[in-house]
Amino acid sequence: MDTVIKCDNITHYYGNKLIYKDLNFEVKQGKILGLLGKNGTGKTTIINILNGYLKPRSGKCSIWGEDMTCISPSTKARIGLLLEGHVQHTYFNVRQIERFYSKFYPNWKRDAYYDLLKKLQVTETQAINTMSCGQRSQVALGLIFAQDPDLLILDDFSMGLDPGYRRLFIEYLKEYANSGNKTIFLTSHIIQDMEMLIDDCMILDYGRLLLHEPTQHIMDNFRRFRFKSDSSTINNMEGLWNTEKIGKSWETYSFLSEHEVRGKLAQYAIRDLTVEKLSLEDAFIGLTGKY
Repeated sequence: MDTVIKCDNITHYYGNKLIYKDLNFEVKQGKILGLLGKNGTGKTTIINILNGYLKPRSGKCSIWGEDMTCISPSTKARIGLLLEGHVQHTYFNVRQIERFYSKFYPNWKRDAYYDLLKKLQVTETQAINTMSCGQRSQVALGLIFAQDPDLLILDDFSMGLDPGYRRLFIEYLKEYANSGNKTIFLTSHIIQDMEMLIDDCMILDYGRLLLHEPTQHIMDNFRRFRFKSDSSTINNMEGLWNTEKIGKSWETYSFLSEHEVRGKLAQYAIRDLTVEKLSLEDAFIGLTGKY
């Protein structure tokens, strides 16, 4: 598969605060990649770098081989971008905003916009600023689909949406991704939505990339282990994540097998070990910690 997004050794600071050091990753064509991380780990920052809005302290990001600091108009036209806040120019009505955006995209697909908006209880003359957050998000999604971009970059796409609108958003994204080998790079604070959608998962920790794996690999192999021990402290060790005492029991997380985890913890005379499969949200907490 061709590489669509490539970031090499991205290092960035805000003042003296390190956001990333030597961040490296690639996104292949046709993949849906979800970027996860706690607040302040730099999810929106990397999207701004990818779009050339922000220059990193060092390193390089490219899309289809073009440096994002000097991307060509033809490549920019292949990218659909949705930032937090969903849609701009809210003083336009439904019809006006479609006409406005259509002037910038030579392959504009008007029907894709109006087919989606038929699902909403709005008229073509309704102003965007009179709509609910969920309705505005669907206007934004319709505008993106009408562009027919090869790459979608979506920052916190489910922000402010109720479950029905979120599910509709996900269903349209899935259909879009499968329609023509499209690539999607997205973030969201609602990890349940990501579990239903993404092929690959990238998790940022403070200052570094913690994990970049296929989502199914995480779901199939990462487990929570609960057990009892009379030990007052259990040190974190290689292969175990976020070992801590919860009430009278202990818990830890790992990609290791039950046998391997038992071996790691044998020195603490553990007992009553249980193994639990995890949702993607639980796996995220297990990898990054609760706080």
